[in-house]
Amino acid sequence: MTTSIQALLPTNRNITSTSARINSVAASAGTLIWLASALGGVLLTGRVSIAIVIGYVLVTALAGVYVMLALKLANQWEKAVVLRFGKFSSLKGPGMFWMIPIIDTIAQWIDHRVMVSPFRAEKTLTKDTVPVDVDAVLFWLVWDAQKAALEVEDYRSAISWAAQTALREVIGASDLADILIGRAKMDKDLQKIIDERTTPWGITVQSVEIRDIVIPQDLEDAMSRQAQAERERQARVILGESEKQIAASFAEASQAYKENPTALHLRAMNMLFEGLKEKGAMVIVPSSAVDTMNLGGLSGMVALAQNANPDKSGAGK
Repeated sequence: MTTSIQALLPTNRNITSTSARINSVAASAGTLIWLASALGGVLLTGRVSIAIVIGYVLVTALAGVYVMLALKLANQWEKAVVLRFGKFSSLKGPGMFWMIPIIDTIAQWIDHRVMVSPFRAEKTLTKDTVPVDVDAVLFWLVWDAQKAALEVEDYRSAISWAAQTALREVIGASDLADILIGRAKMDKDLQKIIDERTTPWGITVQSVEIRDIVIPQDLEDAMSRQAQAERERQARVILGESEKQIAASFAEASQAYKENPTALHLRAMNMLFEGLKEKGAMVIVPSSAVDTMNLGGLSGMVALAQNANPDKSGAGK
Protein backbone atom coordinates (compact mmCIF):
# COMPACT_ATOMS: atom_id res chain seq x y z
CA MET A 1 0.00 0.00 0.00
CA THR A 2 1.44 3.33 -1.04
CA THR A 3 1.06 6.40 1.14
CA SER A 4 -0.85 9.18 -0.56
CA ILE A 5 1.57 11.72 -1.96
CA GLN A 6 -0.79 14.55 -1.03
CA ALA A 7 0.01 13.92 2.64
CA LEU A 8 3.68 14.56 1.91
CA LEU A 9 3.25 17.79 -0.02
CA PRO A 10 4.01 21.20 1.52
CA THR A 11 1.09 23.52 2.06
CA ASN A 12 0.51 25.56 -1.11
CA ARG A 13 0.41 28.90 0.65
CA ASN A 14 2.25 30.71 -2.13
CA ILE A 15 0.11 29.47 -5.06
CA THR A 16 -2.83 31.82 -4.53
CA SER A 17 -4.67 34.21 -6.77
CA THR A 18 -4.04 37.95 -6.56
CA SER A 19 -7.72 38.67 -6.04
CA ALA A 20 -7.52 36.92 -2.66
CA ARG A 21 -4.22 38.47 -1.63
CA ILE A 22 -4.41 42.10 -0.57
CA ASN A 23 -1.37 43.28 1.32
CA SER A 24 -1.47 45.52 4.35
CA VAL A 25 0.20 48.46 2.55
CA ALA A 26 -2.49 48.57 -0.14
CA ALA A 27 -5.27 48.13 2.43
CA SER A 28 -3.91 50.95 4.57
CA ALA A 29 -3.48 53.28 1.57
CA GLY A 30 -7.01 52.53 0.32
CA THR A 31 -8.49 53.11 3.77
CA LEU A 32 -6.72 56.46 4.08
CA ILE A 33 -8.05 57.54 0.68
CA TRP A 34 -11.58 56.57 1.70
CA LEU A 35 -11.27 58.51 4.94
CA ALA A 36 -9.98 61.52 3.01
CA SER A 37 -12.90 61.15 0.60
CA ALA A 38 -15.43 61.12 3.40
CA LEU A 39 -13.78 64.04 5.22
CA GLY A 40 -13.51 66.04 2.02
CA GLY A 41 -17.16 65.43 1.23
CA VAL A 42 -18.19 66.68 4.64
CA LEU A 43 -16.05 69.82 4.36
CA LEU A 44 -17.29 70.61 0.84
CA THR A 45 -20.94 70.19 1.72
CA GLY A 46 -22.62 73.61 1.70
CA ARG A 47 -19.70 75.30 -0.03
CA VAL A 48 -20.09 73.84 -3.48
CA SER A 49 -22.90 72.19 -5.34
CA ILE A 50 -24.02 68.71 -4.34
CA ALA A 51 -23.03 67.36 -7.75
CA ILE A 52 -19.41 68.38 -7.19
CA VAL A 53 -19.40 66.80 -3.74
CA ILE A 54 -20.81 63.52 -5.09
CA GLY A 55 -18.31 63.53 -7.94
CA TYR A 56 -15.41 64.15 -5.56
CA VAL A 57 -16.51 61.34 -3.25
CA LEU A 58 -16.94 58.89 -6.14
CA VAL A 59 -13.56 59.71 -7.69
CA THR A 60 -11.66 59.43 -4.41
CA ALA A 61 -13.51 56.23 -3.48
CA LEU A 62 -12.63 54.69 -6.85
CA ALA A 63 -9.03 55.80 -6.34
CA GLY A 64 -9.00 53.98 -3.01
CA VAL A 65 -10.38 50.83 -4.62
CA TYR A 66 -7.79 51.07 -7.39
CA VAL A 67 -4.94 51.40 -4.90
CA MET A 68 -6.16 48.37 -2.96
CA LEU A 69 -6.42 46.23 -6.10
CA ALA A 70 -3.43 47.54 -8.08
CA LEU A 71 -0.75 47.92 -5.41
CA LYS A 72 0.93 44.59 -4.68
CA LEU A 73 3.78 43.56 -2.45
CA ALA A 74 6.04 40.55 -3.13
CA ASN A 75 8.28 39.23 -0.40
CA GLN A 76 12.04 38.99 -0.88
CA TRP A 77 11.89 35.27 -1.70
CA GLU A 78 9.01 35.28 -4.19
CA LYS A 79 7.94 36.53 -7.60
CA ALA A 80 4.51 37.10 -9.09
CA VAL A 81 3.64 35.72 -12.54
CA VAL A 82 1.51 38.44 -14.18
CA LEU A 83 -0.87 37.62 -17.04
CA ARG A 84 -2.46 40.31 -19.23
CA PHE A 85 -5.67 39.22 -20.91
CA GLY A 86 -4.70 35.63 -20.13
CA LYS A 87 -1.23 35.84 -21.73
CA PHE A 88 2.08 36.01 -19.94
CA SER A 89 3.11 39.62 -19.37
CA SER A 90 5.97 39.78 -16.85
CA LEU A 91 7.44 38.68 -13.56
CA LYS A 92 7.06 41.12 -10.69
CA GLY A 93 8.86 41.36 -7.39
CA PRO A 94 10.35 41.31 -4.93
CA GLY A 95 9.03 44.54 -3.43
CA MET A 96 6.05 46.73 -4.37
CA PHE A 97 4.67 46.86 -7.89
CA TRP A 98 1.56 48.07 -9.71
CA MET A 99 -0.80 46.15 -11.95
CA ILE A 100 -3.94 47.06 -13.86
CA PRO A 101 -7.03 45.60 -12.17
CA ILE A 102 -9.23 43.34 -14.32
CA ILE A 103 -6.74 43.51 -17.22
CA ASP A 104 -3.80 42.06 -15.28
CA THR A 105 -4.00 38.99 -13.10
CA ILE A 106 -1.41 37.13 -11.09
CA ALA A 107 -1.39 33.44 -11.97
CA GLN A 108 0.86 32.32 -9.12
CA TRP A 109 3.21 33.50 -6.43
CA ILE A 110 6.42 31.50 -6.93
CA ASP A 111 8.63 30.84 -3.92
CA HIS A 112 12.38 30.83 -4.78
CA ARG A 113 13.58 29.40 -1.48
CA VAL A 114 14.96 25.88 -1.13
CA MET A 115 12.08 23.45 -0.60
CA VAL A 116 12.20 20.15 1.30
CA SER A 117 9.87 17.35 0.18
CA PRO A 118 9.86 13.93 1.88
CA PHE A 119 8.87 10.97 -0.28
CA ARG A 120 8.91 7.20 0.02
CA ALA A 121 8.48 3.90 -1.76
CA GLU A 122 6.74 1.05 0.07
CA LYS A 123 6.99 -2.68 -0.68
CA THR A 124 9.07 -2.06 -3.78
CA LEU A 125 10.88 -5.09 -5.21
CA THR A 126 14.61 -4.85 -5.77
CA LYS A 127 16.40 -6.46 -8.70
CA ASP A 128 16.82 -9.65 -6.64
CA THR A 129 13.08 -9.62 -5.69
CA VAL A 130 13.35 -8.39 -2.11
CA PRO A 131 10.56 -6.03 -0.93
CA VAL A 132 11.93 -2.91 0.77
CA ASP A 133 10.57 0.33 2.20
CA VAL A 134 12.72 3.39 1.46
CA ASP A 135 12.30 6.90 2.89
CA ALA A 136 14.07 9.84 1.24
CA VAL A 137 14.19 13.64 1.30
CA LEU A 138 14.36 15.90 -1.75
CA PHE A 139 15.92 19.39 -1.69
CA TRP A 140 14.91 21.54 -4.66
CA LEU A 141 14.19 25.11 -5.75
CA VAL A 142 12.54 27.03 -8.58
CA TRP A 143 15.06 28.83 -10.78
CA ASP A 144 12.60 29.93 -13.51
CA ALA A 145 9.27 31.19 -12.15
CA GLN A 146 7.78 31.57 -15.65
CA LYS A 147 8.31 27.90 -16.55
CA ALA A 148 7.14 26.69 -13.15
CA ALA A 149 3.87 28.60 -13.57
CA LEU A 150 3.20 27.96 -17.26
CA GLU A 151 4.76 24.58 -18.12
CA VAL A 152 3.15 22.45 -15.40
CA GLU A 153 -0.19 22.68 -13.63
CA ASP A 154 1.05 22.15 -10.05
CA TYR A 155 4.83 22.02 -9.87
CA ARG A 156 4.86 20.93 -6.24
CA SER A 157 2.76 17.84 -6.88
CA ALA A 158 4.64 17.13 -10.11
CA ILE A 159 8.06 17.11 -8.50
CA SER A 160 6.84 14.91 -5.64
CA TRP A 161 5.40 12.34 -8.05
CA ALA A 162 8.55 12.49 -10.20
CA ALA A 163 10.69 11.83 -7.12
CA GLN A 164 8.60 8.86 -6.03
CA THR A 165 8.59 7.19 -9.45
CA ALA A 166 12.35 7.76 -9.82
CA LEU A 167 12.92 6.13 -6.43
CA ARG A 168 10.95 3.06 -7.52
CA GLU A 169 12.93 2.84 -10.74
CA VAL A 170 16.29 2.99 -8.95
CA ILE A 171 15.21 0.36 -6.40
CA GLY A 172 13.97 -1.97 -9.14
CA ALA A 173 17.29 -1.71 -11.00
CA SER A 174 19.50 -2.38 -7.94
CA ASP A 175 20.26 -5.41 -5.81
CA LEU A 176 19.57 -5.27 -2.09
CA ALA A 177 23.28 -5.34 -1.25
CA ASP A 178 23.93 -2.37 -3.56
CA ILE A 179 21.11 -0.41 -1.91
CA LEU A 180 22.34 -1.12 1.63
CA ILE A 181 26.00 -0.28 1.04
CA GLY A 182 25.70 2.19 -1.84
CA ARG A 183 23.48 4.98 -0.51
CA ALA A 184 25.75 7.72 -1.85
CA LYS A 185 25.56 6.31 -5.38
CA MET A 186 21.80 5.89 -5.05
CA ASP A 187 21.46 9.53 -3.95
CA LYS A 188 23.39 10.72 -7.03
CA ASP A 189 21.38 8.52 -9.38
CA LEU A 190 18.10 9.81 -7.95
CA GLN A 191 19.26 13.44 -8.18
CA LYS A 192 20.24 12.99 -11.83
CA ILE A 193 16.96 11.30 -12.83
CA ILE A 194 14.70 13.76 -11.00
CA ASP A 195 16.66 16.79 -12.21
CA GLU A 196 16.33 15.66 -15.84
CA ARG A 197 12.55 15.46 -15.41
CA THR A 198 12.08 18.77 -13.61
CA THR A 199 14.48 21.01 -15.56
CA PRO A 200 11.86 21.74 -18.27
CA TRP A 201 9.60 23.01 -15.47
CA GLY A 202 12.18 25.54 -14.28
CA ILE A 203 13.05 23.47 -11.21
CA THR A 204 16.47 22.21 -10.18
CA VAL A 205 17.22 19.45 -7.68
CA GLN A 206 20.00 20.32 -5.25
CA SER A 207 20.30 16.96 -3.52
CA VAL A 208 18.52 13.75 -2.57
CA GLU A 209 19.18 11.97 0.71
CA ILE A 210 18.06 8.46 1.66
CA ARG A 211 16.83 8.54 5.25
CA ASP A 212 15.95 4.92 5.98
CA ILE A 213 15.82 1.50 4.32
CA VAL A 214 13.56 -1.12 5.91
CA ILE A 215 13.80 -4.80 4.90
CA PRO A 216 11.59 -7.73 6.02
CA GLN A 217 12.24 -8.98 9.55
CA ASP A 218 12.94 -12.57 8.44
CA LEU A 219 15.54 -11.38 5.97
CA GLU A 220 17.08 -9.11 8.59
CA ASP A 221 17.47 -12.08 10.98
CA ALA A 222 19.02 -14.20 8.22
CA MET A 223 21.47 -11.45 7.34
CA SER A 224 22.39 -11.11 11.02
CA ARG A 225 23.13 -14.84 11.26
CA GLN A 226 25.14 -14.65 8.04
CA ALA A 227 27.19 -11.76 9.39
CA GLN A 228 27.81 -13.67 12.65
CA ALA A 229 28.94 -16.77 10.73
CA GLU A 230 31.23 -14.63 8.60
CA ARG A 231 32.84 -13.09 11.68
CA GLU A 232 33.35 -16.56 13.19
CA ARG A 233 34.94 -17.77 9.96
CA GLN A 234 37.31 -14.80 9.97
CA ALA A 235 38.21 -15.51 13.62
CA ARG A 236 39.06 -19.11 12.76
CA VAL A 237 41.17 -17.99 9.80
CA ILE A 238 43.06 -15.54 11.99
CA LEU A 239 43.60 -18.28 14.61
CA GLY A 240 44.98 -20.62 11.92
CA GLU A 241 47.32 -17.94 10.65
CA SER A 242 48.54 -17.38 14.21
CA GLU A 243 49.22 -21.12 14.63
CA LYS A 244 51.21 -21.11 11.40
CA GLN A 245 53.30 -18.18 12.61
CA ILE A 246 53.91 -19.86 15.99
CA ALA A 247 54.91 -23.12 14.30
CA ALA A 248 57.32 -21.23 12.04
CA SER A 249 58.85 -19.54 15.09
CA PHE A 250 59.30 -22.93 16.83
CA ALA A 251 60.85 -24.38 13.69
CA GLU A 252 63.30 -21.49 13.55
CA ALA A 253 64.12 -21.90 17.25
CA SER A 254 64.65 -25.65 16.83
CA GLN A 255 67.30 -25.00 14.21
CA ALA A 256 69.12 -22.74 16.66
CA TYR A 257 68.95 -25.35 19.44
CA LYS A 258 70.00 -28.13 17.06
CA GLU A 259 73.28 -26.40 16.37
CA ASN A 260 73.85 -25.49 20.03
CA PRO A 261 72.96 -28.28 22.57
CA THR A 262 74.18 -26.17 25.46
CA ALA A 263 71.56 -23.53 24.69
CA LEU A 264 68.86 -26.22 24.59
CA HIS A 265 70.07 -27.57 27.95
CA LEU A 266 69.94 -24.08 29.52
CA ARG A 267 66.47 -23.46 28.09
CA ALA A 268 65.22 -26.73 29.55
CA MET A 269 66.67 -25.89 32.95
CA ASN A 270 65.00 -22.49 32.86
CA MET A 271 61.63 -24.00 31.94
CA LEU A 272 61.87 -26.56 34.73
CA PHE A 273 62.88 -23.91 37.24
CA GLU A 274 59.94 -21.67 36.24
CA GLY A 275 57.57 -24.60 36.61
CA LEU A 276 58.84 -25.65 40.06
CA LYS A 277 58.67 -22.14 41.49
CA GLU A 278 54.92 -22.45 41.92
CA LYS A 279 53.97 -24.37 45.08
CA GLY A 280 52.06 -27.54 44.36
CA ALA A 281 52.94 -27.38 40.67
CA MET A 282 53.40 -30.64 38.80
CA VAL A 283 55.83 -30.74 35.90
CA ILE A 284 55.68 -33.63 33.44
CA VAL A 285 58.96 -34.12 31.60
CA PRO A 286 59.48 -36.66 28.79
CA SER A 287 61.94 -39.49 29.69
CA SER A 288 64.03 -38.66 26.66
CA ALA A 289 64.50 -35.13 27.96
CA VAL A 290 65.49 -36.49 31.37
CA ASP A 291 68.20 -38.69 29.89
CA THR A 292 69.42 -36.18 27.33
CA MET A 293 69.58 -33.10 29.50
CA ASN A 294 70.27 -34.71 32.86
CA LEU A 295 67.03 -33.28 34.23
CA GLY A 296 66.65 -36.08 36.75
CA GLY A 297 69.58 -34.90 38.84
CA LEU A 298 68.45 -31.32 38.55
CA SER A 299 64.89 -32.08 39.64
CA GLY A 300 66.19 -34.13 42.55
CA MET A 301 68.32 -31.26 43.73
CA VAL A 302 65.38 -28.89 43.53
CA ALA A 303 63.15 -31.27 45.45
CA LEU A 304 65.83 -31.76 48.09
CA ALA A 305 66.13 -28.02 48.49
CA GLN A 306 62.39 -27.63 48.90
CA ASN A 307 62.27 -30.37 51.57
CA ALA A 308 65.19 -28.91 53.46
CA ASN A 309 63.63 -25.47 53.82
CA PRO A 310 60.78 -26.52 56.14
CA ASP A 311 63.20 -28.41 58.45
CA LYS A 312 65.37 -25.37 58.77
CA SER A 313 62.47 -23.18 59.54
CA GLY A 314 61.22 -25.65 62.16
CA ALA A 315 64.65 -25.92 63.82
CA GLY A 316 64.89 -22.18 64.07
CA LYS A 317 61.74 -22.17 66.07
